[in-house]
Amino acid sequence: MKKYISILTLIIVFASMNAQTTNILDTIYANDTKNVALFFPEPIRQGIIGSENFVFTYNREKEQYFGLLQAKQGKESNLLVINTNGSIFSYIVRYKAHLSKLNYFIPMTGSIGNEKPKFKDSIQPEIFEKSIDNSSYYYQKFCSYLLDERQYLGRHTRRNNGIVMRLENIVFDKEELYFVIQIRNNSTLDYDLNFLNLSVETRQKGKRKSLQRLYKEPIFKHHLPSKIVVNETVRLIYVMPKFSLSNERRVIIELNEKDGERNIEMKVSHKYINNPN
Repeated sequence: MKKYISILTLIIVFASMNAQTTNILDTIYANDTKNVALFFPEPIRQGIIGSENFVFTYNREKEQYFGLLQAKQGKESNLLVINTNGSIFSYIVRYKAHLSKLNYFIPMTGSIGNEKPKFKDSIQPEIFEKSIDNSSYYYQKFCSYLLDERQYLGRHTRRNNGIVMRLENIVFDKEELYFVIQIRNNSTLDYDLNFLNLSVETRQKGKRKSLQRLYKEPIFKHHLPSKIVVNETVRLIYVMPKFSLSNERRVIIELNEKDGERNIEMKVSHKYINNPN
C-alpha cells in the first residue's frame, strides 16, 4: 500500500511541475473608445505589439510604470512588454466592443522570464558559442568592409547636448539591409549607452490620428559600444532582414542614454529604405 501511495505522490508532483512550466498567456481586451491601463511592477523600457490594429503607448522619455492599450476591430494579436529590470511580460490582445475591465495591475509573478537568463550549467554556453555559424562570419567580414568605405546617404544627422548621431549609409546585400551609424561624443561627459533601437512607424490617417511603432530585431550587431567617452567617435552597423515600406511608414532610430537624458530620435523616410546603396 505504501508503494502505491509513493507512486501516486510522484505522479502528482510531476503533474504539478509540468503545469507550472507551461505558460498560458492571459488575454487582455481593448477597443477604440476607451483606454485600457496596464500597471507593471517595474518601469516599462519597451513595448512591442504584433498588429497595426492595436496601439500600446507609454512614456519613452521618462520611466513610468504604466502603458495604455487601444484596439480597432480585427484579428487578435500579442503584446510583449520588457521592464527596466529585464522582466518579460507577454499577453494575447483582442478587440472587444464592451469592456468589463479597464485597469490591469500586473504582479512580478506574471513575468514569463528575463531577457538575460542565467545559464544553469557549463554546457549551455558551449552550445551558444557553437551557434555562431558561417552567416555571422560573413556579416562580420562585410561589416568590416563597409566601415572601410566612406559612402554617405545624405543629411541624416541629429544632435542633443553634444551627442551627434549620423546615419551614414544603408546598404543592401543578399537578403539583408546594413545600417551604418556613427555616434560622436562632443560633450564633456562620457555617454553610457542604454539601447539603440530601430522601429517602423506607421502614420495612421483619419480623424483619430495616431502613431504605431513596431520594433525590428537586428540579426547581427557590429561594434555596438556600451560607452562612448569624451571626444570619441564610434561607427557601428545593424544588420536587418530586408524589408520595404509604403508611403505611410518610416524607420525610427532611437539612441537612449543610460541614467541620462541625452536621447536622440532620427526619422528615416521610406524612400531611403526602398532605395539602399
